[in-house]
Amino acid sequence: MSRRALRRLRGEQRGQEPLGPGALQFVLRDDDDAEEEGPKRGPGGRRPQSSGKEGVRVNNRFELINIEDLEEGPVVNGERSDCLLTDAVVSGNKRRSHSGSAEAQEDGAVADGATAPEQPNASGKLRKKKKKQKNKKSTSGETSESGLEDIDRVLERIEDCSGSQHPGPPPLSAKKHVLYVEHRHLNPDTELKRYFGARAVLGEQRPRQRQRVYPKCTWLTTPKSTWPRYTKPGLSMRLLESRRGLSFFAFEHSEDYQQTQHRFTAAVDSMEPSNIVVLLQTSPYHVDSLLQLSDACRFQEDQEMARDLVERALYSMECAFHPLFSLTSGTCRLDYRRPENRSFYLALYKQMSFLEKRGCPRTALEYCKLILSLEPDEDPLCMLLLIDHLALRARNYEYLIRLFQEWEAHRNLSQLPNFAFSVPLAYFLLSQQADLPEQEFAHARGQASALLQQALTMFPGALMPLLEHCSVRPDAAVAGHRFFGPDAEISQPPALSQLVSLYLGRSHFLWKEPATMSWLEENVREVLQAVDAGDPAVEACESRRKALYQRAPRNIHRHVVLSEIKEAVAALPPDVTTQPMVGFDPLPPRDTIYSYVRPERLSPVSHGNTIALFFRSLLPNYTAEGERPEDGAAEGLNHNQGLNRLMLAVRDMMANFHFRDLEAPREEPPEGDGEWD
Repeated sequence: MSRRALRRLRGEQRGQEPLGPGALQFVLRDDDDAEEEGPKRGPGGRRPQSSGKEGVRVNNRFELINIEDLEEGPVVNGERSDCLLTDAVVSGNKRRSHSGSAEAQEDGAVADGATAPEQPNASGKLRKKKKKQKNKKSTSGETSESGLEDIDRVLERIEDCSGSQHPGPPPLSAKKHVLYVEHRHLNPDTELKRYFGARAVLGEQRPRQRQRVYPKCTWLTTPKSTWPRYTKPGLSMRLLESRRGLSFFAFEHSEDYQQTQHRFTAAVDSMEPSNIVVLLQTSPYHVDSLLQLSDACRFQEDQEMARDLVERALYSMECAFHPLFSLTSGTCRLDYRRPENRSFYLALYKQMSFLEKRGCPRTALEYCKLILSLEPDEDPLCMLLLIDHLALRARNYEYLIRLFQEWEAHRNLSQLPNFAFSVPLAYFLLSQQADLPEQEFAHARGQASALLQQALTMFPGALMPLLEHCSVRPDAAVAGHRFFGPDAEISQPPALSQLVSLYLGRSHFLWKEPATMSWLEENVREVLQAVDAGDPAVEACESRRKALYQRAPRNIHRHVVLSEIKEAVAALPPDVTTQPMVGFDPLPPRDTIYSYVRPERLSPVSHGNTIALFFRSLLPNYTAEGERPEDGAAEGLNHNQGLNRLMLAVRDMMANFHFRDLEAPREEPPEGDGEWD
C-alpha cells in the first residue's frame, strides 16, 4: 500500500507530521473562509517555494497557537505582542511533539482495525468554532465589566454632585412639559404587570399559533387576531399649518368614507342597532359606527365587546396618522370644531373611561393628558375637571401639585371646586408618606391646611354634601351654623352646584379615610372661627362666587354628558337637556367647520303614527319634514300648510278611535276568586 493511501486511511493530510525547528513557513491571509476553497490549495496560504521538503503547509494557521496563553495576555489595538506569539508557537510545537507519538499509536490501531476514518475538514471547523466562541466570551465579558465600572463611576459622580446641593425636587424648567405623554404608560399591561406580575398578565396573551400580521405597530392599542382584516377605510390625516412651534392637523374623509358616513347617519336615525351591525360588515373600521355600537353594547352590560370596539376605532385612526403627528410631544393640535377630529377625542375619552373602570388609573391619567394636549386652550371635553381625580387615584401627587403651580397663574384652577379640594388633599396624602423628611412634612401639611381652608371659604356648599356622601354625621355646631348650613347649598348658583355635584359624585370616596376626615374636621373649625371673627376674605369669596358662576360654558355641559354621573346630569339646564343628542357627537360646537356637505338628518318622530305627530305639532317650534321657515309670503304659506296638516292629523286620529260598547254584557267573575274582606 502506498504512503498516500495510508495517509487517506488514517485521515491525515500532508503537513501533519512533527515539525522541526525553523520548518514552519506560512503566509497569513485575511480571508477567514480560505479553508473552503478546495483540497489543492492550502488554507494557510501558498506552498512556499523551496527545494527541500522541510517547509510544510499548515492546514489551519491557528492550530499551533495556544489559546489559553493568548487569553491571559493583553491585547493592544486588536493584536498581541510578538513575544507572546513566539511563545505560543513554541508551546504549540511541544504539545504537537508529545501528541505525535499518541497519534502514531492510534494510527496503527486504526490501520489494523480498519475502522471508518473521520474527515479532517470537519474537525478543523469544529476546533475553529470553539476557539472563536472562547474569544467572543472573553471579549464580551471584558467589555461588560468595563461598561459596568464606567456606569458605577458616572453614578458616583452624580451622587457626589447632587449631595453638595440642598435636597428637594429639581427646578420646573429642568423637567419635561407638564402634558408630556410617555409611550410606555399608554399600555395598560405596563401598569397591570406592576400590580400582578408579568406572568399573570401575559400568561393568556402569549400566542400559541402564528397570529395575523398587521400593517403597522401602534401605541394606543394592540391589534387582536379576532379583528377583521385591516383595509384602509378611506381615513387620512393632513398637516394644515405650523406656527409658533405648534403643528395643526386634521383628519380627512375620502369619497367612499363620506358615503359610508351618510349611510351611518341614516342607520342612527332608524334607531336600530342592527343597521349599524350591517354597516360594519361592509366597513369594519368605520370609526363612528364602532363608537355608536360600543355605546349600545355598554348599555346592554357587554363591557368586553364595548371596549373591543373602541380599541378597534382607535387602531383605525392611529393607522391614519400623519408621519409628523406625535402623541408625546404636546405640540400637535386637532381642532374640535372639525367633525372629522371629534371621533378621535371621543374614542380616547371612552378608552380612558374603560381603563379607569378596569383599575388602571395611571394609564387613564396618560390618556387624559393626551386629550388635554390636543387643544389645551379650548379644552373641548373639559379634561381639567377629571385630571385631578385620576392623579389622586394613581397616587401621582407630585404631578397634580406641579400642574396646579404652573397653570394657576393663567388658568385660575383654584376657581374650580375639584382643584380647590384635590390639591390640598394631594398635599395631605403626600405628607402621609413614611419616608418624607421632617422639613418637607411640615411644609406639605401647612400647604394642605391653608389650601383646604381657602376651598371651604370659597365653596361652603360642598361640605354638607361631602359628609353625606361619606356617610358621616356632621357636628351640631357645624350643621347649625349659617355658613355651612342648608342655606349655603341653596344659595349657590346653578352652575356652581353642577360643578360641585360632578366633583362629589366622582371623588367623594377619596375622603373616607379616618385620618383624612379628622384633618377635614380640624380645618372646618378653623374656618368657622374665621367666619365668626369677621374675616374680610369671607365676604370677598361670596361676591366672587356670585359674579363668576352665572352660566357654565358648553364644554362643561359636554363633559357632564360624557361622564354620566347622575347628580351632575340632573343639574343640567333645560336648554341642554331638550336638545337632540347622539352618542357619536354630543353637543357639537356652534361654530362647526364643515369640510363637505352632509345630508340633513330626518327626525324619526315624523315617521311615527298620527298620535305622535299630533302631539309633536303642538310644540311652538314644529316644522314638517323638509320645511324651512322663510321671510315674507313664504312664511305665511308655510304656516297655512302647517295648519292644514294639523287638521288632517286630527281627523285621522279621530277616525282611528274605537269606543267600547257600553251595552255589552259584563262577565261575572267565578265564585271563590274574589278578594278577601
